[in-house]
Amino acid sequence: MDTIRHWIHGSHVDPNNSRRADVWNPATGEVQKQVALADVPEVDRAVDSAKKALESWQHASLATRTRVLFAYRELVNQQKDELARMLTLEHGKVFSDAQGEVQRGLEVVEYACGLSDLLKGEISENVSTEVDSYSFRQPVGVVAGITPFNFPAMVPMWMYPIAIACGNTFVLKPSERDPSVTNLCAELLKKAGLPDGVFNVVHGDKVAVDRLLEHPDVGAVSFVGSTPIARYIYENGTRNGKRVQALGGAKNHMVVLPDADMDLAADAAVGAGYGSAGERCMAISVLVTVGNAADKLLPKIRERIAALKVGNGLDPASQMGPLITQQHRDKVAGYIAAGQKDGAELLVDGRTLVVPGHEKGFFLGPTLLDQVKPGMSCYEEEIFGPVLSVVRAPSYDEAIAMIHRHPYANGTAVFTNDGGAARKFRHDIEVGMVGINVPIPVPMSYYSFGGWKQSLFGDLHIYGPDGVRFYTRNKVIIERWPDPRFRGVDLGFPQNR
Repeated sequence: MDTIRHWIHGSHVDPNNSRRADVWNPATGEVQKQVALADVPEVDRAVDSAKKALESWQHASLATRTRVLFAYRELVNQQKDELARMLTLEHGKVFSDAQGEVQRGLEVVEYACGLSDLLKGEISENVSTEVDSYSFRQPVGVVAGITPFNFPAMVPMWMYPIAIACGNTFVLKPSERDPSVTNLCAELLKKAGLPDGVFNVVHGDKVAVDRLLEHPDVGAVSFVGSTPIARYIYENGTRNGKRVQALGGAKNHMVVLPDADMDLAADAAVGAGYGSAGERCMAISVLVTVGNAADKLLPKIRERIAALKVGNGLDPASQMGPLITQQHRDKVAGYIAAGQKDGAELLVDGRTLVVPGHEKGFFLGPTLLDQVKPGMSCYEEEIFGPVLSVVRAPSYDEAIAMIHRHPYANGTAVFTNDGGAARKFRHDIEVGMVGINVPIPVPMSYYSFGGWKQSLFGDLHIYGPDGVRFYTRNKVIIERWPDPRFRGVDLGFPQNR
């Protein structure tokens, strides 16, 4: 069976140990590959490679860095379908969804190609007599990324293109559940002209994560995943003196007001709730219907669910694929059972789904729970599966209060035809990313992505302008050239004259 190896200093590296993890095909329920799990010496080897490469890369011209990224962008675009196929085979999402993931990652690569403009500093002339002051941003050094299974191409691309463009070197620890796409991206970076050691990949588990968090030569760590792990990454990384941005979990609420276009809202709720089998941090998992909106909306949602095609992601007819592992599939099924037990009304039960020819696959169909209330586990916790919970709120104010009481604040949306209500919502809501008649408000590459409260640990969001700030440090220079008029010792506090 093929073993996916580490990528260190520009080449695939055989593992030092016998630790392996299975890489499944979620549609068939079969193990298709294994991936090596790094030990501490292997992580150290990757960091050492990055540290040595930093000596020259941090001094490379902006033109050199952007030239590599432009070439990489073209190579990824040429290999987009192959990357998407790898994603589908190991993650399970449908092929068109995988293509979209690669495309959204490419948008951040394209943003990074413009770093020569975004890294411009500031200057002020004559801040004091014959004294000028200016600032510029310099790379942090060796930085690391720890990324989740649900977007194995896109989320790493939220990190390393900007980090590399800013002059850093990078060590990536991707998810061990779907690791192949990362190695192909590493090969494409080398083909684009990136020097050996600037980008390294170590596959692994907690052993690799902990070593990156404690390694003295790693200056910053970026993470995307669940809230408990995000908190762990943030606390341990900062304890070791590192700059950390750790994006956590979500429970995204979509508010539907009674005046909304119900066909538009139904399309949005089904697409955002069940796309990629709900394994998205920006998936809509809670539908908050205000007043009598549920009575008009739910029949339309059920019609759309009944027409959905669930199957192998490589089948062009499939609209939704399987979940990532059997263990995760069973966990999601447990939330459905708990919702029923707590008093929710099960309108559509995805646990009964069987995909002909894929009986061993990790499939769970779209599920719809009505009469869900705060306090139920299916409402409070991040399910990360194709389960849409409907909560009925008597008023707009109660809908807003409900969202504010929840510990997660990643994304939210409101559907209405009332411009005043939409404007009030976008102003009042205490959530990091907001959609108005848009169910999944993922910012474009030239903004930044991040939530509030327990959906983000750290001060800066990911990619966009915040990404540039995260991967650079500001340096301020105050400059005066010798002039006879200003000679002599002065023990007074410096003043501007």
